Amino acid sequence: MRIVAPHPDDEETIRQIGALLVEGFAEHWPNAWPTLHVALAEVRESFGPDRVSRVALADDGTVVGWVGGIGTYDGNVWELHPLVVGPAHRRQGIGRALLADLESQVAARGGHTLWLGADDEAGQTSLAGLDLYPDPLAHLARIRNLGGHPYEFYQRLGFTIVGVMPDANGPGKPDIFLAKRVQSRPEPV
Repeated sequence: MRIVAPHPDDEETIRQIGALLVEGFAEHWPNAWPTLHVALAEVRESFGPDRVSRVALADDGTVVGWVGGIGTYDGNVWELHPLVVGPAHRRQGIGRALLADLESQVAARGGHTLWLGADDEAGQTSLAGLDLYPDPLAHLARIRNLGGHPYEFYQRLGFTIVGVMPDANGPGKPDIFLAKRVQSRPEPV
């Protein structure tokens, strides 16, 4: 496997990435990229000036994973958006490798923090189905993974849960925010 920047004119790779988005999110996040048309628009947006797009290719050139990043806060903070690995290629270190590559891309661009939102639309955590108000942070402090939600994957890779947006995807369907530092913090002067 190798990780490279996809070329904006490589229609076959773009099509494979789009198909991967639809397939990879269909089970737990079906509204994320419900059609190939919507997914292809996302992939094409990833070639923008304050974006990073990296693809994992098998030895035969087949797309097995993709990660994107969006620069915010004048490039100090980057949003991981999205990370997807084909179902047949999961649990082989591809997601971990893509994330490590994105972190180095962000650090090379002067970014300090990488963050992501991990929606719970399918009742995979103890936060789902609840009215998190009036104290979302109390619920967040007691979060449990009930069904393979990816927040624990990100925690294993150094991310920390930094917040939650109640009802982000409808009543009882929160978005869990995670972040990590990608560069060492300079000493104050």
